[in-house]
Amino acid sequence: MEITGKIIAVLPEQGGVSKIGNEWKKQEYVLETHDQYPKKVCFQLFGNDKIEQAAIQTGEDLTIHFDIESREYNGRWFTNINAWKVERTNTGAAAATPDNFMPAAEPVSFVPDFPPPNPTDDLPF
Repeated sequence: MEITGKIIAVLPEQGGVSKIGNEWKKQEYVLETHDQYPKKVCFQLFGNDKIEQAAIQTGEDLTIHFDIESREYNGRWFTNINAWKVERTNTGAAAATPDNFMPAAEPVSFVPDFPPPNPTDDLPF
């Protein structure tokens, strides 16, 4: 699945250590679509190297390729939107051309080399 929009929030990075002693990090972002009635979608990147490689900033127009996963914990269901590819779009680059305008670089793709989260991991979310 994919969605395109503007990053309106970069939430604080979260991390910890799993029961088996492995460190983990994730960061969540809020994207607002460009639809007639914009929707806000919170998605996450998992893994410190993936977070640094994507280097998502507030105000960027991106296309996010993602998987949706839901899990049950203590009788409640939790849904994650896990990004696996980030593409920068060039919308609006041609709209404004000031004297010092530099053309936008080619779109950058980010494809992490990690598998989707394991549904039997030791984290409750």
